[in-house]
Amino acid sequence: MPFFLIRAAYSSSGVASIVQHPQHREDALRKSCAALGGKMHHFFFSFGEYDALVLVELPDNKAAAALSMSAEASGAIRKISTTVLLTVDEAMEAMKQAQTDEYKPPS
Repeated sequence: MPFFLIRAAYSSSGVASIVQHPQHREDALRKSCAALGGKMHHFFFSFGEYDALVLVELPDNKAAAALSMSAEASGAIRKISTTVLLTVDEAMEAMKQAQTDEYKPPS
């Protein structure tokens, strides 16, 4: 299954909710991933542009998009970014495949 890095920034109402009612958000996300046929590996709160960083494994891009859309549609998230991750083996295969590519830059 593909891996994805999800970065999320809470909305002001999302932050207000977890401040007023502290809770383990990774439990909710773990259930969402499982419902989409995947698995959450790690959840971290963070400082800066994003409030949470999550490493998940999901069946495909559609499942990743569904997770992103449902989180943003909840109103608790104001910005979300999903990055497809490659394992080292997948990257090595891509490097080997790139050797056969015939791309030519503009002249």
